[in-house]
Amino acid sequence: MPEGDTVYRAARALDAALAGQVLERCDIRVPAFATVDLTGERVESVVSVGKHLLHRIGEFTIHSHLKMEGSWDIYRDGERWRNPAWQARAILGVPGTQAVGFLLGVLEVVPREREHEVVGYLGPDILGTDWNPDAAVANLERDGDRAIGLAILDQRVIAGLGNVYRNELCFLRGVLPTRPVADVPDLPGLVALAHRLIVANRDRVERATTGDLRRGRRTWVHGREHQPCLRCGTPIRQGVLGNTELTERQTFYCPRCQL
Repeated sequence: MPEGDTVYRAARALDAALAGQVLERCDIRVPAFATVDLTGERVESVVSVGKHLLHRIGEFTIHSHLKMEGSWDIYRDGERWRNPAWQARAILGVPGTQAVGFLLGVLEVVPREREHEVVGYLGPDILGTDWNPDAAVANLERDGDRAIGLAILDQRVIAGLGNVYRNELCFLRGVLPTRPVADVPDLPGLVALAHRLIVANRDRVERATTGDLRRGRRTWVHGREHQPCLRCGTPIRQGVLGNTELTERQTFYCPRCQL
């Protein structure tokens, strides 16, 4: 599932392509909203909130979430799509340009005044202009018995962090993902580090938490099962955290550097 930095970049690209222009085409290809036509309405902005995208058009908002396989692509008129047409869930056209949403996990249209109904439950947006680290820390502290690896992924706690950042943060703070939140030292420090990491990556496609952009050196533990820890040389291990299909996520950790 895309991390918040990926969604942030998508929102910026979509906003640059669409904002301020009037829709010439609006094709929503999900049954519940197939009759919605915002043609003739002006695109005010496209913004990200955590991992959610909001196209603000006229008096309405098109809310989407990429989930595991979704994407928004931008094409010049006549340019060949990179995905088959049957995967398109939304097509928004302005003069000379089309934005196409493929395989979107969530796609709905709501009145602007009801945006809070689709994103209001989220915790503070780690890439938002109103980022509130104190609120993020307070959210973490509310359930001290919960595994830190699950709490970090909960979008109600902090909006925008995903599995890559979860694994890397736990490594950099020296804690196993299974450690209870109450036993994690310096939660404000963990939250501050999370913010620094994702801000450092929000403007580049190739994410790196190590500061090294070379292939195989971009992450400390994520995706590096059986490879030597970049700090101590111990083979990285992989596990699963979560007890339902919706919460299960792969964890990567160093059994020596993390306790």
